[in-house]
Amino acid sequence: MAANSGVGQAYDGVAELYANLFRGELGGREDDLAAIRRLAGTPAVAERGLPVGDLGCGPGEATELLAGLGVRALGLDLSAGMLAQARLAHPERPFVQGSLTALPLADGSLGAILARYSLIHFPPAELPAALAELHRVLAPGGQLHTGFFAADPELGDTDRPVPFDHKVTTAHRWPVDTLAALFRAAGFTETARTLRAPAPGERFPQGTLTLTA
Repeated sequence: MAANSGVGQAYDGVAELYANLFRGELGGREDDLAAIRRLAGTPAVAERGLPVGDLGCGPGEATELLAGLGVRALGLDLSAGMLAQARLAHPERPFVQGSLTALPLADGSLGAILARYSLIHFPPAELPAALAELHRVLAPGGQLHTGFFAADPELGDTDRPVPFDHKVTTAHRWPVDTLAALFRAAGFTETARTLRAPAPGERFPQGTLTLTA
């Protein structure tokens, strides 16, 4: 979630509903589970023992899945309400409050980062600062995986991010090439990407990027 306190407050107001609505969601998403397994196997994590940061962790389901793979996992979110839900559901895991533009983490302290739909609420002009911060805390050779709402040429989208009326607060859908270019400018190297059509119940295409520091 973005540094804007309004985003955190918006999620505070729906935290319990959100946690109940999406509880167990990841268990049925093989693509997300595969990405989580890949992060756990990143050499900086599996060999050097550095933690994986689930940044924008929400109610903490992915943090728990990472920890279940035997790695050190840290959940971070801007919303105090979301963190309360995460701690209630997973009291044995470490969860901290913080902004993606000012992470309370040392340089190079994470072996991998999961940023699943964590960047969608940033105004486009503010996103580069968040990506630079993600690069700062990721160890050299560490891996980052992000998921996001993708732009749709069939809706007239071009190469610019497009705001839309997310159910919690305004979000953006991104052209994959445009978002990848911002990551490259922040010092990342792209290693994989996906783009798929909306599944039943989804409004927009969904994209992912996997990158290394």
